Amino acid sequence: MLELDNIQGYLIRGYAHMLYSRFVYLQISDAGSAKIWLSKIWKEITSAKHFHDKSKISSTHLNLAFTHDGLRALGLNEENLGAFSREFRQGMVAPHRSRLLGDTESSSPENWSWGASHQEPIHLCLMIFGNDKQFVDNLEKDKVVCLNYYEELASEFAGHGLKELFYIDGKTQPDNKEHFGFRDGISQPIIEGSGRVGDKDDVIKTGEFLFGYKNEFGVYPDSPLIVKEQGDLNLLSSDTGGSGQKDLGRDGTFMVIRQLDQDVNKFWSFMNENSKNPDGSINVAESLKLGAKFMGRWQNGAPITLFPDEDPGISSLVNDFGYAKFDRDGLKCPFGSHLRRQNPRDNVDDHGRKESLKLSKQHRIIRRARLYGEIYEGSPTNLTPKGEVGLVFVCFNADISRQFEFLQYTWANLPKNKELYNDPDPIIGAKETLDPGEEQNFTIQDIPVSKTIKNIPRVVTVKGGGYFFFPSINVLRYLSTL
Repeated sequence: MLELDNIQGYLIRGYAHMLYSRFVYLQISDAGSAKIWLSKIWKEITSAKHFHDKSKISSTHLNLAFTHDGLRALGLNEENLGAFSREFRQGMVAPHRSRLLGDTESSSPENWSWGASHQEPIHLCLMIFGNDKQFVDNLEKDKVVCLNYYEELASEFAGHGLKELFYIDGKTQPDNKEHFGFRDGISQPIIEGSGRVGDKDDVIKTGEFLFGYKNEFGVYPDSPLIVKEQGDLNLLSSDTGGSGQKDLGRDGTFMVIRQLDQDVNKFWSFMNENSKNPDGSINVAESLKLGAKFMGRWQNGAPITLFPDEDPGISSLVNDFGYAKFDRDGLKCPFGSHLRRQNPRDNVDDHGRKESLKLSKQHRIIRRARLYGEIYEGSPTNLTPKGEVGLVFVCFNADISRQFEFLQYTWANLPKNKELYNDPDPIIGAKETLDPGEEQNFTIQDIPVSKTIKNIPRVVTVKGGGYFFFPSINVLRYLSTL
């Protein structure tokens, strides 16, 4: 079992009952004052501890993460900063990383609202959540609790050497639907030892998500170890790998944040256009079906692998299925659908079931997402939200390169996948502008001839992002002693 009291809670739990949150981005202007603040605030950080008595769960939750620049600003010396992985040190906006992630044109960091190299550097992110226990699934009541707690915290910023740069408010719907109208967050890995239960194929070795534990390769992930002594080292665990050095990473992980604008109108207009009746009118049923093919699930969450013909019409959390068993040839859920690409389960390329599951497990992420902008549920007939809407995408992984970046570059952006040649991920992998002669399609496998939907549009634009270190609670305490 994991040391849940030492692990920040947002990794293990999605805080689904807390419908309102605020992500606050801060800069350290005075390291000494900031460390005094940290020496007090670590006691308020929400851990992953499980409460059998739900009434004892706090009405507010708080978690905290640092950028590489933030750890430097706090006073971690260069030798110890150098112990972190290359991806974290370089950050999301290194030019070659932007190319790898597909952050070009409108999604280029030069157009971002935050996180770009030409903007003020972010040092840390405070994640604040609220829930009014007197009401069930009441966004407005949760908002009051969340923002009251934020005001309390913010009153301490200036006096403790912290400058607020900006914030993003994240919201959740009770049925957890995102702006395109699809139920979100159904397929999540289960961290071995976390106490969560579920299908064995979803149980992933702890080291895929936490430093200090073995991963799916049977080795310990590359944890940042203390190279040069500083701070109160008695607060840190020793390296589980046996080096004798103190481990800054133990019970912590990396957090990826991306602000993703969703073009609801463009998405559903494209579905409508490519499924319309002969007279040109909208065929709502066929448009919904095409949208489900693109996504891999119906809007209520039911997997099209198990329900290929029509939405069963009920909210569904069904996740216990494999593509090799139910849909090896992609005739139900297309090979190129977003969810099948991001988690191919037991059907990776031409590998057998056992090898496919092994490969899939080596690239899983813990995914969290919150809505920003108007709460909006898109559909073929409801496709014009007011203003910008999108997701505050958050994911956790111990290896940014092999997990998040691999999923984005290899399984999302690359147009070659299984028997496909011009098919990027239709939700997060499509390019904005094609090269001469280049095609960008979505293929629906069928017999005797597959159907090709041509010229799929880019429907998601990156507005900001960054890589953060999400330390254990003990390490937060240690950082205050630097």
